[in-house]
Amino acid sequence: FKDCNNGCSAEYTEEGGSKEVVDTFKAKDLIITPATVLKEKPDPNTLVFGTVFTDHMLTVEWSSESGWEKPHIKPLQNLSLHPGSSAFHYAVELFEGLKAFRGVDNKIRLFRPKLNMDRMYRSAMRATLPTFRLCLCTFASLQPSLGVKKPTKALIFVILSPVGPYFSSGSFNPVSLWANPKYVRAWKGGTGDCKMGGNYGSSLFAQCEAIENACQQVLWLYGEDNQITEVGTMNLFLYWINENGEEELATPPLDGIILPGVTRQSILDLAHNWGEFKVSERYLTMDDLTTALEESRVREMFGSGTACVVCPVSKILYKGETIHIPTMENGPKLASRILEKLTDIQRVSTTIQGQHIKFKENIPAS
Repeated sequence: FKDCNNGCSAEYTEEGGSKEVVDTFKAKDLIITPATVLKEKPDPNTLVFGTVFTDHMLTVEWSSESGWEKPHIKPLQNLSLHPGSSAFHYAVELFEGLKAFRGVDNKIRLFRPKLNMDRMYRSAMRATLPTFRLCLCTFASLQPSLGVKKPTKALIFVILSPVGPYFSSGSFNPVSLWANPKYVRAWKGGTGDCKMGGNYGSSLFAQCEAIENACQQVLWLYGEDNQITEVGTMNLFLYWINENGEEELATPPLDGIILPGVTRQSILDLAHNWGEFKVSERYLTMDDLTTALEESRVREMFGSGTACVVCPVSKILYKGETIHIPTMENGPKLASRILEKLTDIQRVSTTIQGQHIKFKENIPAS
C-alpha cells in the first residue's frame, strides 16, 4: 500500500496508517445512551438468519480534520447520510462479521477477533479509509461529494443480530454448488481478499442463476484451468487421497483471490496440530477434482465460514452435469470432527489459550 495509486496521497506508516489519523478511538471514552424501550426477545428456535437485531448499536465517526470522535453506544436507529456519500456511488466501504458465543460457563466471548480486525485493517487500507487499532463491523465513507477520491469523512457502526443456521436446510445438512467459468468473483491484483460490499453485490446475479439451477451457492472458478477458489459465503476444503497417494486436507492458497477466513485458518490450525494427515494450501482445479472422483480418491468436501462454521458439500453442477461428492456417504467423519472441535472451543468446552476475548454483558451507563 506504500505505492497506492487509488487517489491516496497520504504517507503510509506501519503504526497508524495515514498520518492524517493521529489517534484511534478508545473504550475509556465510550458514551452510552440506553434505549428507553426494549424489544421483546425472539424465540431462538425460530430465528431466521440476519433478520433480527438487538436494541443498541455502536457508532464512531471520523474526519480528516479532527480524527476519531468518541465511540457511542445508542439505540438502534436509521442512519442519516448525505445522498452524495461515496459509499453509495463508489462502494467506498467494507464490513466484518464475527460471532459472540455463550460458553458452558454462561460467559459471552468473541472467537479469535484479532484475525477479523487484521483483515478489516487490510480492507480499510485498500479502500483508503482511515485506520485504527481495534474495532469491528461496518465501515463506510461519508464523503458528501461526487468524484472518485479518498474520503475525508467516515463512519464505523456495529450492529448485533442473534442468528440461527445460515442455510435454510439446517446447520449441518449438505449443500449443492453451481460452478460456471463464465462468471469470475475476483482476480489477481483486485480486492477479492478484502471484505468489501462490492465483492458481494456483484456476485448476486450468478447466485440467482445458481438458485434457478436448484443449487444453493456458487462455486467460483478462476483461470483457463478452472481453479477452484471459494464458495459464495465459504472457503472450501477437499479431503482426499492426492495424486501422490497421500491422505491430504487441501484448501486454495491465499493469493489475493480468496478471502482469508477466520474459520478457514482455525481449521488449518487444528489439522496441523493433529498431525494425522497432510495439510496443504494449494491450487486445485475442476480437472483435479473430477479425476479424483473417477478414481474414488475423494472422501469429503466441505465449506467453512463464520456464518455456517462447517458445511458439507454433496454435489456440484458443472458444465451441465451434476458431479456427486461422496461427503455424506463417508461419514462425514472429518467435517463432523472439525465442527465438533470448533464448537467445543467456541463454547469453551475445550480451553485453548488466546482464542477468545471475554467481555462484560452489562456496562454501566456514563
